[in-house]
Amino acid sequence: MNSLKKAKGFWSTMAVVVIFSVVTQFLINGGTLNSFYVNALFSIGINIILAASLHLIIGITGQFSIGHAGFLAVGAYASAIVTMKLGLPFPVAIIAAGLAAAIAGLIIGIPTLRLRGDYLAIATLGFGEIVRIVFLNFDYVGGASGMTVSHLTTWPWLIACVAITIVVIVNFTNSTHGRACISIRENEIAADAMGINTTFYKVMAFVIGAFFAGVAGALHAHNFYIIQPTNFGFLKSFDILILVVIGGLGSMSGSVIAAILLTIISTFLSNYPEVRMVIYSLVLIVMMLFRPQGLMGTKEITSFLKIGKSAKGGVHHDGKNTTA
Repeated sequence: MNSLKKAKGFWSTMAVVVIFSVVTQFLINGGTLNSFYVNALFSIGINIILAASLHLIIGITGQFSIGHAGFLAVGAYASAIVTMKLGLPFPVAIIAAGLAAAIAGLIIGIPTLRLRGDYLAIATLGFGEIVRIVFLNFDYVGGASGMTVSHLTTWPWLIACVAITIVVIVNFTNSTHGRACISIRENEIAADAMGINTTFYKVMAFVIGAFFAGVAGALHAHNFYIIQPTNFGFLKSFDILILVVIGGLGSMSGSVIAAILLTIISTFLSNYPEVRMVIYSLVLIVMMLFRPQGLMGTKEITSFLKIGKSAKGGVHHDGKNTTA
């Protein structure tokens, strides 16, 4: 019965996503949404993928990584090479971007994920800067001047990648492997003592997160026409980290909501470049003062729905509802 309810909830959510996608595509084709709102919508989608992928690494597995921009860069440049240099279709470029970033995640993950806390953060930060410097001096992809890329990111591709990212990460989190990752987050020593291969699961989460960051890189590269190494500095990693922290460490719903809200705030503040970062920073400070655990904490939206249902009462007794 429980699995039936979950399946019903999943397909209901997918139906809502499909309806939303079709309506949005209709508005884009009809010109109701101008280029400003379309770009904002695309930025929200890309940021949701980035936030969800980092959520798996930090929120679920508890590994403090601040090199996510490096995986974004690897995916962006790999996809650009596939489409612009090799002339292959965009779907191939998306897959290639994810695989390239996943391989990079595996290479950096095996030696560094034996580290913990601040040491891991410094190591991943170093990885992100190494990637940026490599592309900065790589003439094949334009070096410092960047690489011109065709606009191939469309709304159907974007919403499909967002949906697949969320479904895969949510299912992974609810699986046996996901529970092993959560146990590592809660107490790595205890998890190791219980026989969980902590290094294996940390690398697994790192590789999956890197894969979807690479997918976001492909969508990013083919949406903004040009990619430059300066777009993938360590500040970009902190921007992605902020999405996860503001949303709530351990909450997928929080990461998605934070990605939507902060992207909207940043987009509309672009009309005020002089005070944009000041206002944006004040919003973050106020948020951390009054809601330090993030928007959702460790809870998901579904947990609030369950609370609402249980409050109505459980089994009937003498004609009255009893609370569970």
